[in-house]
Amino acid sequence: MEQQYTKIILKSGKEQSLLRFHPWVFSGAVKRAEGPLAEGDVVEVISHRGDFLGLGHYQVGSIMVRLFSFRPVVPDFAFWKVQLQKAWDLRHSLGLANNPETNVFRLVNGEGDGFPGLIIDFYNGVAVMQMHSLGMYCIRQELAAALKEILGDRLLAVYDKSEKTLPFKADISPHDGYLLGEARQTEVSEYGLRFKVDWEARQKTGFFIDQRENRRLLQQYAAGRDVLNMFCYTGGFSFFALRGGARLVHSVDASARAIALTNENVTLNFADEARHQAFVADAADFLKNIKDQYDLIILDPPAFSKHRDTLGQALQAYKRLNARAFEQIRPGGLLFTFSCSQVVSKEKFREAVFSGAAIAGRSVRILHQLTQPADHPVNIYHPEGEYLKGLVLWVE
Repeated sequence: MEQQYTKIILKSGKEQSLLRFHPWVFSGAVKRAEGPLAEGDVVEVISHRGDFLGLGHYQVGSIMVRLFSFRPVVPDFAFWKVQLQKAWDLRHSLGLANNPETNVFRLVNGEGDGFPGLIIDFYNGVAVMQMHSLGMYCIRQELAAALKEILGDRLLAVYDKSEKTLPFKADISPHDGYLLGEARQTEVSEYGLRFKVDWEARQKTGFFIDQRENRRLLQQYAAGRDVLNMFCYTGGFSFFALRGGARLVHSVDASARAIALTNENVTLNFADEARHQAFVADAADFLKNIKDQYDLIILDPPAFSKHRDTLGQALQAYKRLNARAFEQIRPGGLLFTFSCSQVVSKEKFREAVFSGAAIAGRSVRILHQLTQPADHPVNIYHPEGEYLKGLVLWVE
């Protein structure tokens, strides 16, 4: 018997974005629902003329439906396994699935892989899942089982880290924990550098995988430079700077736990490395009195805004932060500056950075415009998926 789903009927003219394969249905586009609705349910989206538009997960909020298919399908175990296999095959084609030099990568990147609301990061045998929608959370066990069938013995454990990422309106009480196997932490390799990762206690899924290629680029510029890595987290940029021949590297973070792991990872890669020092400090305070001490500065702050109603505040924060770095950096210095706020567009971020340069009165040239790596693919119909923005700037 064919599965019947509650129908979400759109207002006249509101189907255009879905006809262009954008995977979100906003609440303002909905005329009515025909049938019962519970958050996480699979629903069928229908135009005002009665045409099928897609299947997705219903949720409470401005984004009312996240579509996972634009054609009629049965979203059962077999369907999701096929989708996961496609994601794995892509990573294999990128040279990540069997690369001992780099065994940490993103396996599923939300809408970019046809899994709206789901992130899966792979850490040398451990898959860490993070759900941002109740629909994906409801099928987490099936997803874990499908991963095991695809990866076999390569998959040691699956950890669900969704406690803090699920919609706050969802009427559930999620708890982080293992869906399959168990592994307290592991050591991963990124271009031959080693890192200890603790997905249970750290931010995101345990490591900022999305900066991999940008870290390698920084290594090319580090030789002979005095490097400051602000918001260092566990020190990723610092280690590539050290390997690139930096004269000294200072790592700064407000978290004492992050600094402890940074020092641990430095020892893991470089033994007693005299060129490196780490500081527990507030970014604004640390950047006040470092005039001409550094000629390569990395600014990779946490997201200053996650919602459009705070966009203005976030842009001001980026302007102030970058202005301070421009004021302090040596002539001939390089600034690697980033935003990971999805609501901040590339254009708005660049305007904020340029405003910071104007405030500091420095002459600045763009050398590189950076984004996330290939294992964080962006659905061409969903530009919001390009969340990571970066600039490499030459400061005269």
